[in-house]
Amino acid sequence: MAEENQKENQNQETSEILTSESLNMNQEVEGEEETNNATGEAKNEDSQNENEKEQETAIVLEKEDGIVAGNLKKDLPMIKQGDFVKVFQRIKEIKDGKTKERIQVFEGQVLAVKHGRGINSTITVRKIIDGIGVEKIFPIHSPIIEKIEIVKQTKTRRAKLYYLRRAKGKKAKLKTMTRNNEQEDENVNFANSQEEQFSIEK
Repeated sequence: MAEENQKENQNQETSEILTSESLNMNQEVEGEEETNNATGEAKNEDSQNENEKEQETAIVLEKEDGIVAGNLKKDLPMIKQGDFVKVFQRIKEIKDGKTKERIQVFEGQVLAVKHGRGINSTITVRKIIDGIGVEKIFPIHSPIIEKIEIVKQTKTRRAKLYYLRRAKGKKAKLKTMTRNNEQEDENVNFANSQEEQFSIEK
């Protein structure tokens, strides 16, 4: 009888151990499922947020493109380094609480044309006043610029004419020339083709 009781006790203990192990396994499986579900939901939320951000950036870029295209000036001449130009700039003055607007003309030689033909394009114009060189950088598409006129065209071999700051006598003088409209159209087409190739390479 004692042996039978011992066997029964051993069987009960083993059954209790098995049930406890099975419960632990079930709890672990449930925990893993919960974590997997949580990670899946987090991934879905991240992907949704990324899609929303991409859509917002695309909308902002479209608006910026529209603003840029609307502010580009189409009546500008083909300005090149070495040209003598007149820049008509609007200036606002406040006197006795009243704002007055006048146009100031700055005439000089173009030393450099930078940033292509886009909205950020600028020209550096230099003139000499009482023996002192004065330079101004004008954003050509700015609404402050009323218009730009080319007074004289010159022949140059450099893209930047900064050497004219120190040149004197004959070295400071450039040969005058006149560019044909066909040459200007060719230059514009060449610049556009280069911009297209650069965008394709990007």
